[in-house]
Parts: sequence; structure tokens; C-alpha cells
Amino acid sequence: MSLFIPTFLFVSATPGMCMTLSLTLGMTIGVRRALWMMLGELAGVALVSVAAVIGVASIMLNYPQVYFGLKYGGGAYLAYLGFQLWRSRGKMAIQENPVSDGIELRRRALILQGFVTAIANPKGWAFMISLLPPFIDAQLPLAPQLTLLVLLILVIEFSCLLLYAGGGRTLRRFLLQAGNVRMMNRIAGTLMVGVGVWLVLG
Repeated sequence: MSLFIPTFLFVSATPGMCMTLSLTLGMTIGVRRALWMMLGELAGVALVSVAAVIGVASIMLNYPQVYFGLKYGGGAYLAYLGFQLWRSRGKMAIQENPVSDGIELRRRALILQGFVTAIANPKGWAFMISLLPPFIDAQLPLAPQLTLLVLLILVIEFSCLLLYAGGGRTLRRFLLQAGNVRMMNRIAGTLMVGVGVWLVLG
């Protein structure tokens, strides 16, 4: 575990699709509401982790249409949200009028957004498949080992997501002080479109 923790911490903290998404949501809807996206993302990471160890990943290879459906559908949806943000429209956009800035996104939509981003990330699958099996001791029961590894992964991932969302919140405050609401929407929109394109082309 002394090798696993710093390895996964480094990989998780590195900017990627999920971290960029967390940064964007921290900027637009705040850390508290972004927690729902994080819940979906962590569920997706847990699923990918378990699948990588027990060999269920082969199912994704045998049914590529399911994987590509998630990948392209999720990417298109994120890109659509990004374009809405760029135009300062939609529920995620920061409004000039503070009263309208408190519109709640549906929790289910945020959870699904995080979940699809996590499980449709090909680099996530490749990383889990290559990293986790070497840390499993074939001489010991699988369940306790896998449970411990997944828990460590989720704690590290959640901590990094919070850091990125907190960074987005700080950026939001800085730009709002300067009155650059439109600029902030465009930055967030560009990041969101980038995540969507990244998801499709990754």
C-alpha cells in the first residue's frame, strides 16, 4: 500500500476529464451542488475499478456499442452544456442577476453526468486494468483486498475532486469581484466543451 497510495494520488491529482469537470462545476454551481456530480463520478470509478480486477472489463470489449453509446452521448451532452455556458444560458450559467443564480440543477442529472464521464473515460479503464491487478495477492482472499483498494481509490479521488471544485470556486470569486460574469461563463463553457471533446476523442 505504501507504493499504491502515492501512485494513485499522483494519477488522480493530474488534470483530466473528471477533475476539469469538477473545476468547472465548482466555478458555475458551487462546491456543494457539485458534490452530486462527484457522487456519480465516484460510483463510476468504483465500477471501473472492480471490473478491471475481476475481468468484467471484457464485457465492454464484447459489447462496444454500449461503450461507444455512453462515450459519444456523454461527450455530446457535455459539449452542449458548454455551448450553453458560453452563451450565458442554461441552468449552469452564472447570471448577472444574483437572484436567478440559485437555480438548482437536478441531482439526478449531475450524478449521471459524473457517472458517464467516469465510465466512458478510456484512459481510466486502461489505468485501472494496468495498475490494480499487480496489487492483488493471489494467495489471499480477493474481496478484502479489492474492498480496501477501492476505498483508498475513492478517498483519494474524492479529495482531489474537492480540491479542483474549490479551485473553481476561488476563480469564481475572483472574476465576480471584477464583474466579469460573461468572461467566467465563457471560461467554464470552454472547459466543458473541452471535456466533451476529450471524452469523444479519448
